[in-house]
Amino acid sequence: MDFTFSSEEQAFAAEVERFLDEHATPDVADVTRENMAQIVDTPARRAFMKRLSARGWLGMTWPKEYGGQERPGIYEYLLNEALARRGCPQIGKGVGIVGKTLIRHGSEKLKREFLPQIIRGEIEFAVGYSEPQAGSDAANIQLRAVREGDGWRLDGQKVWTTSAHFADWYWVGARTDPEAPKHDGISLFLIPMKHPGLTVQPMPTIGDEITNTVFFDGVFVPDDYRVGELGAGFRYISEALDLERFTMFTFSPTEQRLEELIDWIRGATLDGEPVRRDPHVRSRIAQLATQCEVARVLGLRFLAAARHVTSKPPTIEASEYKLFATQLSQRVGNAMVDLAGPGAQLRVHTSEAPMRGRPEMSYRYSVIDTIGGGASEIQKNIIARRKLGLPKNF
Repeated sequence: MDFTFSSEEQAFAAEVERFLDEHATPDVADVTRENMAQIVDTPARRAFMKRLSARGWLGMTWPKEYGGQERPGIYEYLLNEALARRGCPQIGKGVGIVGKTLIRHGSEKLKREFLPQIIRGEIEFAVGYSEPQAGSDAANIQLRAVREGDGWRLDGQKVWTTSAHFADWYWVGARTDPEAPKHDGISLFLIPMKHPGLTVQPMPTIGDEITNTVFFDGVFVPDDYRVGELGAGFRYISEALDLERFTMFTFSPTEQRLEELIDWIRGATLDGEPVRRDPHVRSRIAQLATQCEVARVLGLRFLAAARHVTSKPPTIEASEYKLFATQLSQRVGNAMVDLAGPGAQLRVHTSEAPMRGRPEMSYRYSVIDTIGGGASEIQKNIIARRKLGLPKNF
């Protein structure tokens, strides 16, 4: 398989870099925030997304009838990786998850209402799958949706809902048929975050970001804000998770952190000797550099398998990429702390800290990536069962 970028793709990548040279200002771009650039909402961030929209770069892989350009997925990949490498806001859940799922399964009403807002960069989403008893096992959703007139009344709780404290709409899985098998009784809804029945409670994480618990108290949702077929929500959630595992877990920040570690090693000394001469250090860096190339190719292989926005996302390739890339991110964070010595424990932006204090932050934040979008253990199960054909209990 040839992963060489064409001249047109290289020209687009260069165009994106020129755009970022002009617009990736400190108020929207900061690599030391790790992936928090995806979950921080400010007027500058919203304005930046509008600039991306004005260039036609949001939803550019979508069908033309929905405002897209029907470009191959490689262009979206090049854009998102360039944004992530600079610590900028990325295309996010609206373009990469919600929009693509609506194109495949949403009603014409939902497409008309949401797709134009997404492609113009006017709307933010929170995604509600996890619950106290339904984290890795998304099919165990217990949030109840009871039929009431021309809609549904939702009561229950969600946890680990990133962006709920600033999102405009909530993309929520709820159980509409408690008697059906657990994979078949779930439906997907869109709910305004300003609904009076929603209570958002912040939950600080080890990575200095805010995720949230959300409580539902008699939240009424009209039936025309149900996405797709009744009871088919778990299938849609599974497809959306495949998109999330690729869209929201970019490779370039890991590569950029490794490059910063290598730059530090070039000039660092220990007991008067250059750190770069230590055979242990050289071996570890060589291993990480090799693994970075593996992660990059796994991401490109996902793109090759995805082919088109209207096709079902490739599950196995998504899980292989997400598992390897996020665990690699954690290994790079660990290496930054190990090799930089005691100073690596200083907080980010501490003046005397090695690498601007990134090791300590990367060490903490990289743990989160191995959990969000389906923990590493779930990815291993998917690969074992769907690719290797192993039974559930092996």
